Order: sequence, then C-alpha cells, then structure tokens
Amino acid sequence: MSETRIWTAALAVIGDEILSGRTQDKNVAQVAKWLNVQGIRLVEVRVVPDDTAAIVAAVNALRARNDYLFTTGGIGPTHDDITVDAIAEALGLAVTYHPDALAVLQRYYETRGGLTEARMRMARVPEGAALIPNRMSGAPGIHIDNIFVMAGVPHITAGMLDSLTGTLEGGLPVLSATIGVWVAESEVADLLGAVEKAHPAAAIGSYPFFREGRVGANFVVRSVERAALEACLCELRERLTEAGHVVVSDGI
Repeated sequence: MSETRIWTAALAVIGDEILSGRTQDKNVAQVAKWLNVQGIRLVEVRVVPDDTAAIVAAVNALRARNDYLFTTGGIGPTHDDITVDAIAEALGLAVTYHPDALAVLQRYYETRGGLTEARMRMARVPEGAALIPNRMSGAPGIHIDNIFVMAGVPHITAGMLDSLTGTLEGGLPVLSATIGVWVAESEVADLLGAVEKAHPAAAIGSYPFFREGRVGANFVVRSVERAALEACLCELRERLTEAGHVVVSDGI
C-alpha cells in the first residue's frame, strides 16, 4: 500500500434555501473537482441551516478532523447572512471590518448606488482573517486558520476557487478511469472485491445505471498512482470480459 499522504477537506453548505429545496446546490461537485486537482480529497459534506448554533457545531467538528474546511453561503448583505458571525464564534474571535474589503466594496459600488450599511456587512470578517479575492461581484471570501469561507452563488464560488488555485498544500491528484458494463453490480460483486484486493493502491467504486431497458453499472477505478490505476483497470477489464460481460464504455 502506498504511503502517500492524503490531504482531506470537508464542505459545509450553509443555507435554509438548500434544505428547503428552493435552491439546488451546485457547489459540491465543483468544489470536489477543484480540490482533486489540488491533490486534496473531499471526504465529507454537511448541509447546515441558517442557525448560529448549527453552523458553530458543524465548523468545529469538520475543521478538527480535516486538513481544510470550506463553507459556501451566508456571507451576503442581508440579516440572515450569519456565516461570518458563526465562524467567529466557533473560533472564539471578534468580528471586525476588514479595511481592504471595505476598499474593494467602495470601488465596486461607486457606480452602483454607493456603499450602504447593508453592503458594508460583506466586509465583516473574524478578527485576523485574510481575504479571498472575488472578481465577479466585489465582496471577498474569507480565509482564517484552515477555513475558507466562500459565497453560495456557484459562479462566484468558482471565481474564488480559481484565486486559491495553487495556494493550498496537498498531495497527488486522484486519477480515475471508468468501465461501463451491461451487468447488474450484484453479479460481479465478488469479482470487484478480488480485483481491488489484488491492487491495494487502487480503489473500485460501483455505480449502477438503467438505460435502453437494460441494467448496467459503471465501475470507477481510482488511484493517485497512474501505474496502479492502469494495472487495476487492465485486470478488471480482462476479468469482466472473460466472465462474458459486454463493455459499453472504457477509458481514463
């Protein structure tokens, strides 16, 4: 088994609108994909309401058992945007206005009606925090300790992630390859287990699908080592073919 250091992250998705179903979250997928490129594995996601106690509990639990914690949502200008206050409480810090954030917002809103009291809320940070640039709407994200606080709007989140690219310590990116087969996953469970056991530096996930009136499954092989990935993929392909199963799609 490879002794490669695995860096982990958690994501707290904050907002009553997500839990009510009014808004469909799109950030989990883009954060996970971005983290993988940074060599960091997203290992857990928690959806949290706009409730200070719930956010504090989630932040303290998730930041303690992962290298990084990312949050999305709750950093806008309205009264229910309480993420900053909750994270400050979790860390035992005061909330203050960041002078650079105020300057950014002043410039952004200069031709958009000016910097109102509500808009100034977006310059509030836990004391000692750094800023995550936001080229889309001016209001920055926040970085403090191992916590990265970002907007809930997906395209703004994407811009904040882009500004963080290459700045976090991580390991090797997880590589993956998929084999799609016309077979019920229960029929090949033992085969999958045997192949994975023979390749300890790789892992195999099974994901069933139904289309064209038939049952099939995608088998996704993952590893941080390309040689291990290719060896596991090759054996899996051969054993599935030998067992008479038709491969639908195949490739890294």
